Amino acid sequence: MSKSGPVGIGFIGAGVISDTYLENLNSFADTNVVAVGDLFADAAKAKAEKHGIAVSGGPEVVLDNPEVELVINLTIPAAHAEVALSAIDAGKHVWNEKPLALDRVSARALLDGAEAAGLRVGCAPDTFLGSGLQHARRLIEEGEIGTPLTALVLMQSPGPESWHPNPAFLFQEGAGPLFDIGPYYLTALVQTLGPIASVAAVGSKSRETRVIGSGPKAGEEFAVTVPSHVSASARFESGQSATMIFSFDSPRRRTLLEVTGTEATMVLPDPNMFDGEIAVQRRDDEEPKVVSTTTQLSSRGTGALDMARAIREGRPHRAQGALAYHVLDAMISIDEAITSGAYVDVQSTVEVPAPLPADWDPKAATV
Repeated sequence: MSKSGPVGIGFIGAGVISDTYLENLNSFADTNVVAVGDLFADAAKAKAEKHGIAVSGGPEVVLDNPEVELVINLTIPAAHAEVALSAIDAGKHVWNEKPLALDRVSARALLDGAEAAGLRVGCAPDTFLGSGLQHARRLIEEGEIGTPLTALVLMQSPGPESWHPNPAFLFQEGAGPLFDIGPYYLTALVQTLGPIASVAAVGSKSRETRVIGSGPKAGEEFAVTVPSHVSASARFESGQSATMIFSFDSPRRRTLLEVTGTEATMVLPDPNMFDGEIAVQRRDDEEPKVVSTTTQLSSRGTGALDMARAIREGRPHRAQGALAYHVLDAMISIDEAITSGAYVDVQSTVEVPAPLPADWDPKAATV
């Protein structure tokens, strides 16, 4: 007999991003956070006490807990696949922070293991489920810009080391601007233009080391081991194209996602956010005109909520492991294109999930 009522949630990983997830998933009527685990039990205890969660400790307090049905895996990227597989082995569904894994083999093993066990894998980013990008998708599908043809992505910043207390991992394997920020934009592009067929790219580093700018490790130097600036081009299965820049080397901070169609260009909300303005510029317009301003319904945890509801309802969830795998495959292909200097075919494909209902309410009790 299938269960009913709120889905039991357990966290593994009590780092910076866990506060937002805990705040949201602890407030939704359809989810119930029952435990927080971390390799550092004191960190788990601090987060649990802050958010009123009764159980905390090492990862085992989540994996061995019969009340936990869905594990929220917020560990560092290098541990994503291993921790997610441990959740599957424990009979739990799992939601990963992005990226799904660091390589195709580990990611494929995770998805295959979950399928064999009859369990689900979900993965960030879930910003594409925010009101901003969902409404933009509806407008595009309704013909607001005609037939979509091309896209332009700009994500430029000086890097996160000035504000992040422990930023070294963001400049190493599994991160950098491509793997850390790229998933937001690539996921949004796949929602709009469909699966990616091939990519080309170049990458560079402005310097070999960086310095932590805040927190207890301020002043410490760390190595940069991946490109901190990536320029990429993508061709989609449907024939459209995108030009993209992901950079931690720019003093100028800039984010842009725009899609040009046969009739107009649309400036979409920031894919790293859950709401924002949507603007459209037609041939006779001097500047883009705002056509909609959306309100944030919820933030990180939205995809896990949709996943929890899908578990109860017996339907597919939207931020699926297959989608995350395709985005990971595209990013690895971009990395391979940087190394080879040639176009690289993206071997995977994915079925784009249906948009959320226009009246979707994260606060409602539905299960």
